[in-house]
Formats: sequence, structure tokens, C-alpha cells
Amino acid sequence: MLIRLGYEIAIECVAATPVISVLEIHRDRQADIKRQTRVLTSPAVPTRLYHDLHGNACRRFTAPAGGFRILYDAVVEDSGETDEVNTLAREVPVADLPDEVLGYLLGSRYCETDHLSSLAWQLFGDIPSGWARVQAIVDYVHNRLSFGYGYARSTRTAAQAHEERVGVCRDFAHLAITLCRCMNIPARYVNGYLGDIGVPADPAPMDFSAWLEVFLDGKWYTFDPRHNTPRIGRIVIARGRDATDVPLLHSFGAHRLSLFKVWTYEQEGNLFNPPYHGIDRTVGAQMLA
Repeated sequence: MLIRLGYEIAIECVAATPVISVLEIHRDRQADIKRQTRVLTSPAVPTRLYHDLHGNACRRFTAPAGGFRILYDAVVEDSGETDEVNTLAREVPVADLPDEVLGYLLGSRYCETDHLSSLAWQLFGDIPSGWARVQAIVDYVHNRLSFGYGYARSTRTAAQAHEERVGVCRDFAHLAITLCRCMNIPARYVNGYLGDIGVPADPAPMDFSAWLEVFLDGKWYTFDPRHNTPRIGRIVIARGRDATDVPLLHSFGAHRLSLFKVWTYEQEGNLFNPPYHGIDRTVGAQMLA
């Protein structure tokens, strides 16, 4: 299966503003890219890639005063398989976890384990450990929160989402991550592309998506509390402790988002078909900072 994906984002800055974008396809999927443009900017400015502490590719540049646009388009090969399900996967005792996984047990900016620990043990302490417990957490979050783009708020934490009972996909992910960590199950935040492949088309404007990965039986498994069903065609951009680590754009100065388009769909026919440029969104994307 071929998946066409990309974005077009425009911002306006009062003055020249340093920016970091976290929009590159993750290195785990670089070998699957069959065709891609360069990351195009208008006006053209120098950019430079580096990798952060979590292994994500980040791009540095300075947006000039006035309007600035960044564009990317690619075709990626995908297996067409749904997210892996392993109902027999077991929890790994904390004492046996790899060193590099331990950080995903700790509280973070949006995942306040200290606020939700008692609730987590009350709700999930009697559920069999392993996959069943994680799925129970994901089911709970899926049923607890109502999804809507109008609910987006960049400062909402997991505990606040639990109290308010609303959110966007990042809030669903943050709450599930926090409850997993409270139960001593490592969990990390993921963002990327997720199109309506193998499911009815969502009439809402396309956006980037957020989900989580949980460490069970020595490997990371994907869970998605917003959709709560295995999906086809996830293309990871970045991973981190929470959304703090992986904002799509982080500007060191004020900016206004003036255009936001994302496209992700199954490519049919010629590999070089013209891109579908999604739908204009003139409100802030949920993961910009």
C-alpha cells in the first residue's frame, strides 16, 4: 500500500523568529519513503536538521518578519496491516525494565502521575496485569472524554482532561499515558499521520494525530484511546514523554498561524499523482506551541 501524506503550514511573525519544527517522518520509516519533496519554505531560508534526546529529527530555521510558509509532500510504502494486538503481552516488573525505558514511568509536564495515582489503583488495581490492564485504561479514557476540535487547549493536562471530560487526541493520549505510568507501566507519547484508511471518512478537517505506545513483554505496542480500534497506516513523526517534547512547531517568539493543511490518504494509481492538499484550517493546530 502507498500512502500520500504531507502538510502546508503558514505563520506570520512580527519580527524574525527562531523556530524548531518537528515534522520529519521518523527515522524508523525513512526506508519506506518512495518519493518526497524537500522541505520547502517561502520565502526560502536556510534550515538545519538535528536529532533530539528522544531520537526525533528536528529542523531549525529562522522565520522572517511577515508571512512564512513551510510545505512537504511524500509517498510512503506501508504494510496495510492494522496495529499489532497481543492480548498475551505481559507487564515487565520495574526491576527488570531496560534503563532507557524507566523515564517513561515518571510524571511529566502534561502527565501528572501524582494527581492520578490513587484513582488509577482504585480503578485498575484489580484488573489482570499486562495487555488486559492497558486495554482497560484505554477503554476508560475513550469513554471518559468527549472528542472535539473546539475543545483544544494547549495547556490542558491529563488531570484536567479527566476532570473536564473533553479533549482532542493529545488529551486522550496524555490521560492514558498518565494512568499507565501510575500502574508502573511505561508509556510514551507519539504523534504522526493517521488517515481514514480502512474506516469511514471523517468529514472533519484532516490533522496530525496523537496516540501512545506502551512497553509490554519487552517491546512497544500502539494504543489509541481516541479511536480505540486497531488502525491502518500510522506514520510516526516523533515520540516523547508528552506533547512538550514533540510540538509540531516551536517558536522562540510570538507567531500567528494563518494556514494549516494536512493530507494523509491511500495513494491510488500513479506514484506521481498530484497531491491532495487537504482542507484549510485557520485555527491553531492542536500540537503547535
